[in-house]
Amino acid sequence: MQKKADKRERINQLIKQEEEGAMIFQKQSAFGFKFNSDGWSAFLEKGKYKTLTKTNLFWFELGERKDKKEETVPTLSTSQGFVVFSSYTYGKQNNFYYAKLGFGQQKLIGGKGNKNGVAVSAIYGGGLTLGLLKPYYIEVENPFGSGKREAIKYNNNDSIFLDPTVIIGKAGLGKGFSEMQYIPGAYARTAIRFDYGRYNEVLSAIEVGLNVEYYSQKMPIVLLNDPKSLFFNAYVSIVFGKRK
Repeated sequence: MQKKADKRERINQLIKQEEEGAMIFQKQSAFGFKFNSDGWSAFLEKGKYKTLTKTNLFWFELGERKDKKEETVPTLSTSQGFVVFSSYTYGKQNNFYYAKLGFGQQKLIGGKGNKNGVAVSAIYGGGLTLGLLKPYYIEVENPFGSGKREAIKYNNNDSIFLDPTVIIGKAGLGKGFSEMQYIPGAYARTAIRFDYGRYNEVLSAIEVGLNVEYYSQKMPIVLLNDPKSLFFNAYVSIVFGKRK
């Protein structure tokens, strides 16, 4: 009971300071995970409070983008007398990863003086993105009459790559990194963030937003879909961090 009373009193004092024009925090740091309509990502974020309602944000993000036509196919094979379960994505040409650097602002639009500490903010910004295309390798049985298993990638008119009767599964994750292609681009994002610990040193929030990005060349992911250079998606993210 005493702890709850102390917390309420502390929040009341912070609200009073804010109403008098004082900035109760100076900066914030956070990390989080995004669940995109076409993939996933993780990010780090730094914020610097400029006014009571405005915060400058810097962030770095890493993620993977998937094509809506990707289809995972389970496989069953034997190796040295053991049954091996695996899977692969039929017709996948490249894994599409990306790294982003961005700058933006967080603008408080609701929640001022809310004793529950819930704030609603608008976030907008953008920056540079680097697309990373890694060839997608699969393991096939007895290609070209070799009598053994081999890891292959798509090579223009390679019919074996699309023949499910000889595919064992996907190759190891590290296969293809030495052949990575780097394609630069730019992006912009806008979002609404619901901060459930506004008057707390611990930052805890949910963010819902939209993202658009453009690359300097088309990004082939799946053979069954035309490659494109412009991508648009929606996302939901969870954010954790601290304020000082």
